Amino acid sequence: MKTVLHKAETRGYADHGWLNSHHSFSFASYQNPERMNFGVLRVLNDDVVSEARGFGTHPHRNMEIISIPLEGDLQHMDNMGNSTVIREGDVQVMSAGTGIQHSEYNKNKDRPVKFLQIWILPNKIDVEPRYDQISLRDIEKKNELYQILSPNPKDQGVWIHQDAWFHLGDFEQGVKSNYSLMNKENGVYVFVLEGKLEINGQLLGKRDACGFWDLSQLDITVLSPAKILLMEVPMQL
Repeated sequence: MKTVLHKAETRGYADHGWLNSHHSFSFASYQNPERMNFGVLRVLNDDVVSEARGFGTHPHRNMEIISIPLEGDLQHMDNMGNSTVIREGDVQVMSAGTGIQHSEYNKNKDRPVKFLQIWILPNKIDVEPRYDQISLRDIEKKNELYQILSPNPKDQGVWIHQDAWFHLGDFEQGVKSNYSLMNKENGVYVFVLEGKLEINGQLLGKRDACGFWDLSQLDITVLSPAKILLMEVPMQL
């Protein structure tokens, strides 16, 4: 087993006034040659957007982009004709492919919006751009991991053009769980949203992350009520 530990306080940070963002990997003005990616996981931004502010229309190409709201309401608009709101309990995915233009704004004037912005390098380029979002309310579970993303459109959750699987977990203290990799050649990047856990001997707290590879299973012991995001991704770019 191989690991890489990214403690919460070691992430890159940007304060734009209307946007506070912590970067797990190099992004914009934060450039760290030792933290460019974890396999095909290229971006993991932990964003807080001020009231009624947001990202103006901007382009993406040949990237799988996943947004997971943690608090508040995020207004999305794009040049494919989509105008939607994503909220805590939703997950949004875009395949940028040949190119998309989109904007994202905090819909509320009285509270910030918090969300994770995740970019995955695709295994197919120049695909037709695609947008989807779903509610996780019907599939979320307590004290066990549940799948929210896969490579297969027929599987539970959203899908992307990559051999990747995402799972969320919401655990009570004392719970023990495990995760078996879907593809033994992949690695798993674990991001702790809340709480404290021990995973394969590694202690992790709120907003800590750890990447694991060259293994077949993660063993999880929950030390305090915790929420985690597991991202299994190919290690070869």
